[in-house]
Amino acid sequence: MRVLLLAAGAYLGGAVPMGLLVGRWARGVDIRRHGSGNIGATNVLRTIGAAWAVPVLLFDLGKGLAPVAVGGALGFSPAALALVALCAVAGHNWSVFLGFRGGKGVATSLGVLLGLAPGAAVGVAFVWVFTVLVTGYASVASLLGLAAAGPLLQLLAAPPPFVALGAVLFGLAVWQHRDNLKRLFQGRELPILGRRPEMSAQRDGSSSDGDR
Repeated sequence: MRVLLLAAGAYLGGAVPMGLLVGRWARGVDIRRHGSGNIGATNVLRTIGAAWAVPVLLFDLGKGLAPVAVGGALGFSPAALALVALCAVAGHNWSVFLGFRGGKGVATSLGVLLGLAPGAAVGVAFVWVFTVLVTGYASVASLLGLAAAGPLLQLLAAPPPFVALGAVLFGLAVWQHRDNLKRLFQGRELPILGRRPEMSAQRDGSSSDGDR
């Protein structure tokens, strides 16, 4: 019962769309109608600046870290911790508060890894930073970073449920970045600091850049 309660709490905590709330509170804008349309820290950076992107990033990290830290303190098994972690990421990706739409789950995935295996989280973050410096694309960095999660967890002799979780997190990231991948192949992907003025207009579900 405790596992199910914490998993539900992890989902609800993960579902809080902090990027959207900060955009509305700080500038009175819906960040889903600007930049890439995503609710995460990268689009907050593009839309309203680094001063607001940093707290959004920290909050999204915390959405993953907090529930697995609580589960660890309660002595949950690795399989139970992996379930709680997955629920936190699912909450961010498919928020009940946004009609089961949401973000990409990258920062929240990094948060759960930080709670479960800090060494793997550091490795993922290193790959992300290196890739951004080389390519300029947050989407490429996110996918390569999370692709490294499973191998890093295995290298660090993490419990099998954690290794499996790393593979699942990568799979979810690929699915959530499917529109980014299309734009990359088409040469239309936004770099991490890129802005596209025409995207400031109201977005609808038919937009080819529907990256939410």
